[in-house]
Amino acid sequence: MSDLVEHGKLYIGGEWVDPAGRDTIEVVSPHTEQVIGRVPHASRADVDRAVATARTSFASGVWANAPLADRIAVVTRIKDAFAARSEEIARVISAENGTPFTSGVMVQSLAAMLVWDAALTVARDFPFEERRGGVLGPLLVRREPAGVVAAVVPWNVPQFTAAAKLAPALLAGCSVVLKVSPETPLDAYLLAEIATEAGLPAGVLSILPADREVSEYLVGHPGVDKVSFTGSVAAGKRVMEVAARNLSRVTLELGGKSAAVILPDADLDAAVAGIVPFAWMINGQACVAQTRILAPRSHYDEIAERFTAAASALTVGDPLDPATEVGPLVARRQQQRSLDYIALGQQEGAKVLTGGGRPKGQTTGWYVEPTLFGEVANSMRIAREEIFGPVICLLPYDDEAEAVRIANDSDYGLSGSVWTAEVDHGIEIARQVRTGTYSVNTFSIDMLGPFGGYKNSGIGREFGPEGFGEYLEHKMIHLPAGA
Repeated sequence: MSDLVEHGKLYIGGEWVDPAGRDTIEVVSPHTEQVIGRVPHASRADVDRAVATARTSFASGVWANAPLADRIAVVTRIKDAFAARSEEIARVISAENGTPFTSGVMVQSLAAMLVWDAALTVARDFPFEERRGGVLGPLLVRREPAGVVAAVVPWNVPQFTAAAKLAPALLAGCSVVLKVSPETPLDAYLLAEIATEAGLPAGVLSILPADREVSEYLVGHPGVDKVSFTGSVAAGKRVMEVAARNLSRVTLELGGKSAAVILPDADLDAAVAGIVPFAWMINGQACVAQTRILAPRSHYDEIAERFTAAASALTVGDPLDPATEVGPLVARRQQQRSLDYIALGQQEGAKVLTGGGRPKGQTTGWYVEPTLFGEVANSMRIAREEIFGPVICLLPYDDEAEAVRIANDSDYGLSGSVWTAEVDHGIEIARQVRTGTYSVNTFSIDMLGPFGGYKNSGIGREFGPEGFGEYLEHKMIHLPAGA
């Protein structure tokens, strides 16, 4: 993206309209530190208009009461458009947030397409209505759309998280106001184009770029029935507090400090190859990143050497360069946050095995070297707090019980993995670790299974039938005997 991208309109209810105010958002390249885009900053008045349009749309039944087959047809066209425009979408997001383009095609755009596709699979067989035998007679149990949804998404995987909310919400029959991050509003305009071209009825979807103040106004709007939020723990707590004023239903997907447990019998070549991409994924800016690597003390030195070599070999540079594996952080504040944690880790007594500063030769851009700390104790702040940067901790353990204890000794519970020669034994470890998602000898998030967190990592689930149900209300209809 070499030319300045400018948009003067907001997408409200499927129409391009003038914003109520004159404030704008400047999108700054994390690589060049130059302005690459400019869009309107949505105001409270724009939120009012978007919510009112969504309420009118929902009440009309144009989408909520449409046959499921019609909703599936529209969402299928959205999914197909993501597949067709995957490189374009990935390139825009890479320019916005620094995700390496080579991995971004999968992580940022094709992954979003897979979310849309998985939601379609769930919707086709979902029991929107079923009969049951009740204590007092037959029952008809219905699942009906929750209503108007406020979906708030972050800057790290903007289209993936948008799809995680929009796909089930739209297929359930909801109308949606999507609030996108000020760091990554440009890709949202591509989503608006796709939704319009797919034939989404007027009023069903609005997309608003805005800051936290306007986000809070949307979350607390009395016209909103359901809030789905992805972001930090602190922001999630505030979302829950504000939404509670209206008793709006809430789903929160928050932070993580996930542990990858390497057992003594693990294939170390496979473990290193499997963990490294998902420790430093999206330049370390992923809630599911494997940021704590737990190594048996008996193999600690060898594991430290292998991970140090792998991290040192990662190619850092321009996110649009096909050779780049680690790009810049999204903003100067994120760069400084990582550098501050690196300094803190050294003060706490941890040892920098590789990285530890700004890359040599990078005179511009918000870069931090892929950094690996050794000699880390789980009590250290670098092991307990979500850094959201390319800073990974290597922790030793003496036996399996201690490994499980360390993995569970966290305020978070979002993800994790175990690496072992015995898959069945890995499953036993997985059963003991209190996280919402876990992998054995791999790392993945499957869009047909429930995704979400224990503890401070969130409330509710996304993906699969469990995530689909988050956008539905449950109604019991009691029938007369013999009906």
